[in-house]
Amino acid sequence: MSASCFDPAARQASTLVLPAGPWATVFDCLCAHFAKVPAEQWEERFARRRVLDAAGEPLARTTPYRQGMRVHYFREVPGEPLIDVQEHVLYQDEHLVIADKPHFLPVTPAGKYVEQTLLRRLIRTLGNADLVPLHRIDRHTAGLVMFSAQPASRGAYQALFAERRIHKVYQAIAPGLPTLSFPHRHASRMVKGEPFFRMCEVPGEPNSETHIHVLERREHWWRYELWPVTGKTHQLRVHMAGLGAALCNDPFYPAVAPEGQQDDFDKPLKLLAQSVAFDDPITREPRHFTSRLELGWP
Repeated sequence: MSASCFDPAARQASTLVLPAGPWATVFDCLCAHFAKVPAEQWEERFARRRVLDAAGEPLARTTPYRQGMRVHYFREVPGEPLIDVQEHVLYQDEHLVIADKPHFLPVTPAGKYVEQTLLRRLIRTLGNADLVPLHRIDRHTAGLVMFSAQPASRGAYQALFAERRIHKVYQAIAPGLPTLSFPHRHASRMVKGEPFFRMCEVPGEPNSETHIHVLERREHWWRYELWPVTGKTHQLRVHMAGLGAALCNDPFYPAVAPEGQQDDFDKPLKLLAQSVAFDDPITREPRHFTSRLELGWP
């Protein structure tokens, strides 16, 4: 039986074309090529049929090595922490899946998260290994994420983002900015900062733009509506922090939380990808989706 039959996530495996070397088995090659992964982990992957050939068939621990052989394997993190939150599918058809992502859940595998990601959860739930996110939101951000459900129409939906033909609206809770006039347009030049995962604003030609509206004012905290014109990493968080209104519970801006600090599920980042609107490139009909999640006041 092929891997795609017993595991709908099989086509989400990573691929390695075996390099030239002196190894007797595929196992020996993988151990040498990925020196930081203990041999015991590779033995477990082989035993659990998580190392596949080009046809998707499981390889044995003793499969002979052959230069140029295409091997599929699953990236795994031993002891991956459980993220006890629940995603919800809001809409699906043959082309699109729209899901509500809760705070703290990554969209795609990265770092210490592989199975505990929105993508891998949806692949298992929907049984569709063709799912690919059309855009991403931060792990700490909640709200709407759009997925392509099949390769044939994927390019048409990806073009919506590349050509800025999709309107995204966010909500955020942050300190008030009584000295600014609203609606406010904030544009700046954003570049990679330090540590590597942060962004920062620098002098120069703007490459990022956000429109900011105020929805509700309380004594200290205000509820904002944010319209990103561009889609730079952490753009909304950087722009609000740059204005002096860092988002409530932001672990990266204006300062990085202490290393090793655990997620506090009672204090999520107050940022929500609330809605998306666009003209469907397949049906030509206007589409509008709204998150069912809400940002509670601190």
